This record gives sequence, C-alpha cells and structure tokens, in this order.
Amino acid sequence: MKKFFLSLLCLGFVVTSCNNDDDTVIEEEVVETPEEEVPVVDIEVQNFFWQTLNLYYFWQGDVPDLADDRFDTQTAYEEYLTENAEPIDLLENKLLFSEDRFTFYSDDYTELVNSSAGVSKSNGLQFGLGRISGTDEVFGFVEYIVKNSNASGQDIKRGDLFIGVDGQTLFSNRENPEDNNLDLLFGDNDTYSLNMAEIVDGGISPSDRKVTLTKSEGLVEDPIHVSNVITSGDKKIGYLMYNQFVSGSEDALNAIFADFIAQGVNDLVLDLRYNPGGRGSTAAVLASLIRGTNTSDLLYKTVYNAKLQAEFGSSTENYFVNTTGAFDGNSDAPLNTLNLSTVYIIATEGSASASELVMVGLAPYMNVVHIGGTTVGKNQGSVLFVDDPEGGNVYDAERVDNINPNVQWGLQPIISQVENSAGFTDYVDGLVPDIELSEDVTNLGVLGNADEPLFARAIQEITGISGKRNFDVLMPANVVSSSKLYNPRNTVLLLNNSIPVNEIPVAEKK
Repeated sequence: MKKFFLSLLCLGFVVTSCNNDDDTVIEEEVVETPEEEVPVVDIEVQNFFWQTLNLYYFWQGDVPDLADDRFDTQTAYEEYLTENAEPIDLLENKLLFSEDRFTFYSDDYTELVNSSAGVSKSNGLQFGLGRISGTDEVFGFVEYIVKNSNASGQDIKRGDLFIGVDGQTLFSNRENPEDNNLDLLFGDNDTYSLNMAEIVDGGISPSDRKVTLTKSEGLVEDPIHVSNVITSGDKKIGYLMYNQFVSGSEDALNAIFADFIAQGVNDLVLDLRYNPGGRGSTAAVLASLIRGTNTSDLLYKTVYNAKLQAEFGSSTENYFVNTTGAFDGNSDAPLNTLNLSTVYIIATEGSASASELVMVGLAPYMNVVHIGGTTVGKNQGSVLFVDDPEGGNVYDAERVDNINPNVQWGLQPIISQVENSAGFTDYVDGLVPDIELSEDVTNLGVLGNADEPLFARAIQEITGISGKRNFDVLMPANVVSSSKLYNPRNTVLLLNNSIPVNEIPVAEKK
C-alpha cells in the first residue's frame, strides 16, 4: 500500500493601496507563503488490518465498517484509513466486534510466533493471583516452576505465597487507581523481588523472606510437565500433566503413551488445569492417543464467516488421527493409543481453548469425567496473519521474506467457532465440572503425587475407594488472574485448516 498525504496550497497575493496625500500608487512587495506540508499519513498497517478482517474475521458480517459495500470508491476507502491515523485505535474501536474477547496483535509478529511455540521472555514462575477477602489486595501463589528457568534455581516452589513486588503491595481492581499487579508482575521490569507471605491463623500475612527473579529471552517450556504411573488396588493409573498444546510435542506425547501401555495402564488422569490452549492439530493427536485412531470419526468442525465457509466446504471437518504427523520435527509415527472408554480430566478456570476442545471433542465417543472448576469458555479458533498479500496474509514460516518490510505487525483474529460431532458449540461460559473441587491455597500438594488433592480425587473416582480422605477446601484459589491468563494470546486455539492464499484485493469498487 502506498503512503498518502494531503497538502494545503497557500498562494501569495498582491495588495495595492492609494496615498491620499500625493496620489502615488505604491506597489507592495509580493510575498509568497511557502506550502504547508501536512505530515505523511502511512496507512499500510491500517490497510493490512482491514483487508485481513474483511476476509477472515468470524464476525465480519456484524461489523459495519468491514462490510464489502462499506466504500463506494477506492478513494473513499483510502480516505477512511487516513482519517484513522492510529492503527490500534482503528482496530479496537471500529473493526473488532464488541463481543470479541480473544483477538490479539503485536507490532512484532515474531512475538506471536514464539508464543505459540512455547517460547517467551520469562523467569519461569507460573503463578495464580487471588483476592484477599474483603479487600482489593491480591496475593500470588506459585502453581509450578518451569524447568531450567531462572526461578528453578531460586528458593521458591509450588505452594509458596507472595503479596508484593519490590516492597509494593499488589492490588487488582479495574476501578481502583492503585491497581498495579499488571505493571509490577508483567511490566518491563526484568528483575524484581517478590515479598513472600505465609498463612497465619487462617489468613495471609507478610514474611521477611524475599525472592529475586530475572526474566530471560527465549525460555522454552516443556509442555509435558509431569508423567507417571501409580498403582492403586488393581488399577494402573497413568497421570499426564500437559501445560500447552505445542506443535512438535506430539512424538514426546506418543512416547509417554507407549510407556503407559508397557506398564499396563488401564485408566488415565489428564491434567489440563494450567493449560490455556494451543494447536488444534496437537489436540487431535492427544484425543486420538486417549480414545483411538479411527480416522473416519469426526473430532470437531470449524465454522467460519459466510465467505470463508463457502470457500472451505467440507474441509472444515477435523477427524481423529493415526500418526503424530510429519511437521515441526515429528516423525509421523503410528500412535500408541490407549483405546479408553473413560478418561478423567482435571480442568479449572485456567483451562481454555484446545484443552476444552479435547474435552468437547471426546464427549460424544466416551465418558469424560471433568474434575476441578469451570473452564474459561473459548470455543473459537484463530490464525496468525502478516502483511503478505500474495500469501493471503497467512503467516508461513517459509514466506517470511515476502512479508512487507514496512509492516511487521502480527494479527491473530478470531476466524472460527468450533463444534463437536454432535453439533455442540455453546460453551462460552465454560465447561462445568462433574466433580467440583477447587485448589486449596493451604494445601496445593505436589503435582503428580497421589496425595495432591485433585489427583487424589480422581483416583478416588477411579477406584471407588473413598477411604478417610477429606477434600474440604480451607482457602480456595479463586483466581483473579494468572501468569498465563493475563494475556489473551495464551488462551488461543491455533487452527491448521488450509486458508485461501489468493491475493486479498480491496473489495471491488463501484
């Protein structure tokens, strides 16, 4: 897209006047006023946003400014973009649907590429934030520590509590001017000290302990956090905690299921409590490892806007698979499926997108026992777009040299909704658990340990042996936010459907 500018032409002029005393005509000097140049208005980013959303956006038909007949002429279109000189204002105020919670963007598309691959700038601390009863103050509790991270070498572990950063108490209230947790925990401060806390007489009190953490670029988190097998009575129970649906982890998942089979596992607990989503294709592999590899069985469908739906047809159907795939380093190996009829899934308010898709997709074929809390409710999918018109603006790692060097933005809009083989798609309010049990801040337990409360409750359901275990929750982890959920780019279902790659022209003008 070209750069456009407006110029105002100011003409010099001649003034004549008469002197009444001597009738002498005086010709005044001609003064030429220089042209006043209006600053150049660069509309390339705006054009990229509009073109992409006009074709792909799920709610294109509900946004007046994205209508195909919105502009009568090319000139009118360019004037509209010029009038909206700030790309983000145009996007958020005029192009996005009011009910859209999950479209996101970055002025550097590589940030979004890394995010989907589990690569981030992080200190490795994954935590939840809960509200201190009766106040706007919040406290943090450590959910887990990423392996080989800065935090993994510090004196901090799952279950530890903190109430401040660099001596400042944490607040969380959108109407409170002192709301500071986003700036302190997710801001530009790469190094900070957590003011630790402890539980005293049923409340959270500050301690004298401090833990200093430093974020580093390029931290890669292994999405497979824990896997093990326990024996309870005559049951061999496999446990897998999977924290992000990352493409390239399919071979590793397959190896774990091979080990489950070798150890005689006949029941599975899949822990997705902190899993915000990721690749739909990876979700299909995991679902197939659990239930089976009949590739004629529909796992889920993706539903697009009217223009794309007509283009795609039956290609919006996604089936169970029988190999790991041959992409992102995977070997296309046959899947080691457990062929289960029941699966026990731990999911909470930290579970979204592809996590929910696995649960919903499996439900028509097997008994899915959901233990934990109500999930996020993200029944939508997205694709990463960049300014590459000849490639349909769809990001392709092999076409990075074709991306407009003047526009390095990445846009990840919602382009679809998903539904399972029974046509179920309405879970925007989240999936409600069959067995409700919140994490207890006073007793988070050790992940993968049979005594960890949510895993223990799943074991109880599998064995039918209640014993004397008490599952009362003294201090529920009512999550205000978390290190994963604060950013919508984490709760994303990344689609792998083919996208039309024809050039995206401005809609034909009259």
